[in-house]
Amino acid sequence: MIADKERLPEHIGFIMDGNGRWAVKRGLPRKMGHREGAKAFRKIARYCKTIGIKYITFYAFSTENWRRPEDEVDEIMRLFGEYLDEVKDFEKDKTRLIFIGDKSAFRDDLRVRMEEIEKSSSVYDEMTLMIAMNYGGRDEIVRAARAAAEMAVNREIKPSDIDEKLFSGLLYTGGIPDADLIIRPSGEKRISNFLIWQSAYSELYFTDVLWPDFSPDELDKAINDYASRSRRFGGV
Repeated sequence: MIADKERLPEHIGFIMDGNGRWAVKRGLPRKMGHREGAKAFRKIARYCKTIGIKYITFYAFSTENWRRPEDEVDEIMRLFGEYLDEVKDFEKDKTRLIFIGDKSAFRDDLRVRMEEIEKSSSVYDEMTLMIAMNYGGRDEIVRAARAAAEMAVNREIKPSDIDEKLFSGLLYTGGIPDADLIIRPSGEKRISNFLIWQSAYSELYFTDVLWPDFSPDELDKAINDYASRSRRFGGV
C-alpha cells in the first residue's frame, strides 16, 4: 500500500534483472525465466498506470546482451515479438509507447512494428511507457554528441549553443522528464549503463527480489522508500 500518494515519482525506471537466476534456482532453462519476467513486466506496467505514474522505462535488452547464449537471445526476441502483437492492449489504456535504443540491429519486421506502434500511440498522454531495447547509456550519449557535432558542422547551431537542454533533447528520451526513481531487483547494486544522463539525480532502490517475483507490493515498498527521502538537487 502506498503511504503518500502526493509524493509519487513522475518517472520510474526498472532494470529487469534476475530472470535467468530465477529459472536456474528452479532447475529450468534460463529462457523460461525471461518468459516469467515478461509476465512481471505486464503486471507492473499496468499497476503503474493504475496508481498514476506518468512515465515508466523498462530496461529490457542492453547493447551488451547480444553476448548471451544464442538460444537465450532468440527467446528474448521471440517474447518481444509476442509483446508487439499484444501492444494494442496498452493502446486501449491510452498509453504512449516509445522504444529507446538502436532499432537498426533488429529484424526488419520488428523494427517496422516498433515504428508503427510509436506512431499510432503518439496521440496518447495518460502514461508514457518506454522500453529500452538494444539500449546503452554510453551509446546514447555518444549518438547525441555526434548529432550535436553534425548540427554545428552544418551551421544549424554554434558550438556555444550546446547546453544541457539542447543535449537532452538529442537523447532517445528527448522531451521526457529525467527518472526520479530507478529500481533494480536481483540483489545487484549498479545501474549497468541504464539512463546514465537521465539518472543524474535519480533515487536508487535495490532489492534482492528477482524480477519475475517483483510484484505491485514490492513496487509499493520502493515508492514508499522514495517518498521518505529528501530530494534537494544540490540545495540545502
